[in-house]
Amino acid sequence: MNRYTTVIDLMRHGEPEGGRLFRGSKDDPLSATGWQQMRTVAAEFRPWQAVVSSPLRRCREFAEELATRHGLPVEIDPLFREIGFGDWEGLSAEQVEVRHPGALAEYWRAPEGYTPPGGEPLVRFDARIEAAWDGLLERHRGAHVLLVCHGGVIRACLRQVLGLPLANLWRIDVPYAAPTRVRIHGDHGEPVPILEFLNGGFAGWW
Repeated sequence: MNRYTTVIDLMRHGEPEGGRLFRGSKDDPLSATGWQQMRTVAAEFRPWQAVVSSPLRRCREFAEELATRHGLPVEIDPLFREIGFGDWEGLSAEQVEVRHPGALAEYWRAPEGYTPPGGEPLVRFDARIEAAWDGLLERHRGAHVLLVCHGGVIRACLRQVLGLPLANLWRIDVPYAAPTRVRIHGDHGEPVPILEFLNGGFAGWW
């Protein structure tokens, strides 16, 4: 039988400059704290055969640094960019509430039915990440890959893996620089994805 195991480590970017905001496609770089968070988590481990990254600076710049340091190929995949928050981008939750009273509560309650003004509908985002995830698994079948991306992207990937309702997407906590691992076992049948851990510590996720 043609058996294989693919391991995908998903790592959210660290803290960007400006702190916690609805950032989406806003291309802020990492803060000094964000760089420290990611370098601490990755340390000198290098179990990967490749690094894949969102094109946004808060992911890409660390991914390129890590890949260069370990002599690994790096792919920049635009499909793994964060969900677009439209008019909310660059605002804190408090600022969104002031400008759009009640909208944030509606978004958390039923995100598949409410889209921020000018934003990316959750259904469209979910379909984009599904295509990105399937492409990643096809290109790197049987390999161990690090995916550097965003909180929304990781949630959407895990929704695919676990078969969660789209309405529950934002119920998964994904802290800055937190690593998560998915292991996919395949043979001639349908590949079986397993969530091995979520938000593991840097000392214990290997």
